[in-house]
Amino acid sequence: MKYQGIDTTVPPTGAGCGECEQQHGWWLHLRRCAQCGHIGCCDNSPGQHATAHAEATGHPWIRSYEPEEHWFYDYREQQFYDDGPQLAPPDHHPLDQPTPGPAGRVPANWQELLH
Repeated sequence: MKYQGIDTTVPPTGAGCGECEQQHGWWLHLRRCAQCGHIGCCDNSPGQHATAHAEATGHPWIRSYEPEEHWFYDYREQQFYDDGPQLAPPDHHPLDQPTPGPAGRVPANWQELLH
């Protein structure tokens, strides 16, 4: 695995998807841009903001921002990797943040709204 496009010194931009937070939306799982630290929601989430960020910026790598998950994904190769370099902490969203999240904004029919 080549690490071009990964910056191990950049911390995550927050505890949740920045775009969903601005729009008072919700997410299923979170992804972290391994280049700039942007936190976006996964492709199953209504907003699909992690992929939108990668497409808009050309940043090629994401890492899961879920507890106990350490995989990376390379958009260029459309390939998952079980491991990679250690990124600046924290490694995941706060443990008290539910999945889906955030608390109080997830609709009762959330499963019907997934991609």
